[in-house]
Amino acid sequence: MVSTQVDGRWAAFRRSPFFPATVLVLIIGAAAALFAGSYTFAMANPTPHSVPLAVVGVRDDPALLAEMERATGTEFDLRRYPAYGEAVHAVEEQRVFGVLDLRGSAVRLDLASAAGASVAQLLEQVATQAAASHGVAIEVRDLKPLQRGDPRGLALFYVSLAAIVIGFVGAIQLSVHAKALNPAERIGFTAAFALLGGFAIIAVVDWLLGAVRFPFVESWLILALTMFTSGMVFTMFNTLLGRWAMVPTWGLMVLLGNPSSGGAVSWPLLPSPLGLIGAWLPPGASVNALHTAVYFGGSQHVFPFLVLAGWALLSCGVFWAWRHRHPGGRPADA
Repeated sequence: MVSTQVDGRWAAFRRSPFFPATVLVLIIGAAAALFAGSYTFAMANPTPHSVPLAVVGVRDDPALLAEMERATGTEFDLRRYPAYGEAVHAVEEQRVFGVLDLRGSAVRLDLASAAGASVAQLLEQVATQAAASHGVAIEVRDLKPLQRGDPRGLALFYVSLAAIVIGFVGAIQLSVHAKALNPAERIGFTAAFALLGGFAIIAVVDWLLGAVRFPFVESWLILALTMFTSGMVFTMFNTLLGRWAMVPTWGLMVLLGNPSSGGAVSWPLLPSPLGLIGAWLPPGASVNALHTAVYFGGSQHVFPFLVLAGWALLSCGVFWAWRHRHPGGRPADA
């Protein structure tokens, strides 16, 4: 008898509005902890793991390099080039983070702050300290300085974060306020707000604030593709999971994707798992594509675009294949 009463009360609770509200309380509490934990884990104590560094010159100075490695607590991924121009080209291609020039009597370290401000700062600090402790003269130059309006190299991370968050928030708003949209219309309006949103971001950050000078067309398309991908990822999960779609979207894009994107902390300083997976997620692909467009325009890579396009196509494909399960839409004759 008691068991029957308990079962009845549980069934009534499941049908009441208090059940989803209780679940949301638990989810939001867990999300708060995971949000703080993921960003703290990735960014609070960045530690180098393997920093690619070009070396030019036949003179070897193992004591200097050993001291630099001891100071950073890691081994450098040293890549020797026969000519200085080839080493600089490797910097342009973002294969290395700097050039250690050992051709003359003095040592020269050419950095690229635009390739990763946190890595450049670390390299300059440890190289200067190591050279001083060994009585070696060292000259430090910056081959790729950051733009004046973005001295810490964080603007592109914030820009990408805005595109990611507004992308899935826009899709959420379409699902609430334009629920009657049919599948093709929903995809079309997601593309529309993505194009407008990407344009608006550039207009504010570049033309109004002057923080970053964007190559307009390329950056606009990157931001629009980022927003569209983020919006369609939510739409995919909304199709599969209904009202709980925000949980995997937030987890994929914000808890996992943004800390591992390399935007706030360069990938050699991220914990190893994050450094490996970040480039395969939309936030990391967006940061990489924007970063190269702004600072390394002649060496744009196709991989970030393939990642964004792949997630967009996957999301659109899943949504279209199971569109009958999406909570929106209207009858064909409406």
